[in-house]
Amino acid sequence: MTIGDHLHALYRLPARTFPGPDARTDDLPDADSVAWRITSDVYDADEDWTEAFARFCAAVDTTRVRALAVGAWQEAYDTDPSEVIEALLAARHRFPALRALFLGDMVMEECEISWINQTDVTPLLAGFPDLEEFGVRGGSGLSFPALSHAGLRRLTMESGGLPAEVVRGVGASDLPALEHLDLWLGTPDYGGDSEVPDLEPILSGARLPRLRHLALRNSEMQDAVAAAVAASAVVARLEVLDLSMGVLTDDGGAALLAGQPLTHLKRLDLHHHYLSEPLLERIRQTLEPAGVEVDLDRDDADEDQYDDGTVWRYVAVGE
Repeated sequence: MTIGDHLHALYRLPARTFPGPDARTDDLPDADSVAWRITSDVYDADEDWTEAFARFCAAVDTTRVRALAVGAWQEAYDTDPSEVIEALLAARHRFPALRALFLGDMVMEECEISWINQTDVTPLLAGFPDLEEFGVRGGSGLSFPALSHAGLRRLTMESGGLPAEVVRGVGASDLPALEHLDLWLGTPDYGGDSEVPDLEPILSGARLPRLRHLALRNSEMQDAVAAAVAASAVVARLEVLDLSMGVLTDDGGAALLAGQPLTHLKRLDLHHHYLSEPLLERIRQTLEPAGVEVDLDRDDADEDQYDDGTVWRYVAVGE
């Protein structure tokens, strides 16, 4: 599976794409009523992203804008968003109400997720200290050195392969307000070289005292992640645990049931899995009577078995 839809909403606001260079801009919605998606084209762009952004700033009352999604920039498969970041930072004084920013809202027809080139995205968090939500799509070249941010409540990183140094950077960051963390760990084939020990600072919860929603998903090592989570200190304070979209088998499912109790959760999301029906039934019988909402949909989880007995299983989002 790849990414087929742009963001539908951001910061609880419906997403709205800012019109292209030949479209009308005299009938736009109120600046604070939508999450604005500003985009160019990856191939043969009529205008580059910074030109589209300049038109946006001229047409919209930017002092009221609360959420921005950066869509495609030209040649995103070969060019990182450094110019995009520079343009946003240069205009930061014009966006006093900005609370949410997403970098790389592209679908597969524009650029496959593992082809999207990224860079060090932390200058955006430093430049917008009032951000409450930040997200990024694409792991190639992505960098996230440890930082401190007092107001960030939601951090999302979507990738077919999240670099280990990024995972370690998140774990070493001081994010006292963070409530929602969503990391798509991915596969080594697409740069996802993290290992379970890289997650330990996150699972300890020491720098994330307000964390309530933890998603560690889309991973080939999902069994090991599940076992580590089951034994972690952070579990007791969670309301939502999401280990979906990965290669979760009965080994990981059994480790979850054998670890700390999960009956306090509001929701456990394991969709796209490789669990057997007996194990699924054990999860249902353990958690559903306690009122836990459990997503056990198999979705399109598929496997290939070869003549030599080798079985290949796949994460939900790779290329």
